[in-house]
Amino acid sequence: MAKCTPGGISGYAGEEIALTGCLGQRHIGCAMKDGILHVEGTPGNAIAAYLDGGSIYVDGNVQDAAADTMNAGLLAVRGSAGDALAYGMRGGRVYVLGDVGYRAGVHMKAYGEHRGVLVVGGRTGSFLGEYLAGGIIIVLGLGHEGEDITGHFCGSGMYAGTIYLRTVRTVRNLSDKLVMRSVPASELDQVVRPVVEDFASVFSIPVDRCLEGGFIAIEADESKSYSQLYAAV
Repeated sequence: MAKCTPGGISGYAGEEIALTGCLGQRHIGCAMKDGILHVEGTPGNAIAAYLDGGSIYVDGNVQDAAADTMNAGLLAVRGSAGDALAYGMRGGRVYVLGDVGYRAGVHMKAYGEHRGVLVVGGRTGSFLGEYLAGGIIIVLGLGHEGEDITGHFCGSGMYAGTIYLRTVRTVRNLSDKLVMRSVPASELDQVVRPVVEDFASVFSIPVDRCLEGGFIAIEADESKSYSQLYAAV
């Protein structure tokens, strides 16, 4: 077992590592390509930044800029996350069981078979999916039924990808360049369910609890969107 210290990480234990006593140490798992990392405590900014494979499990909260520009792998947080989660994410999976701050999923991308997947178990702050360029974001709002599960300006400037919200409430300050629609059963089964099943499996929670109720989807309105300014993805 390794331990976080002010000078860094000590006690390297091979391909599967457990870090205990984390309290604000930054850049844990940065650019990690393989292996499994278990983190206990509250890691600082930019955990899993540029993650390029492998899996990082956090038993606690994470601070800002987690999974910044992530390429591949898994970041699973059994807690909440700060601002700018998964900024510029290009692939892999980011699962947060609790709530997240402002500007989660900003400018997430997709190319070919690679797409970023962000699932939030709780609710998010404002500017979720701002300038979204690909991939999918799912917000489940667990424990916040009957409440707003996003802040203001959800999807502002997005031109590709899809945001799925487990809610039937109207989304606040939605741009006229976006379309909000109900998710049909076929799309729920083919697109949303497999991701949510994986999320539920990671945290050992009932999948049916995560899927009950209706979902809405937010996407760019192709007739009004910014997509004509960018290359196709």
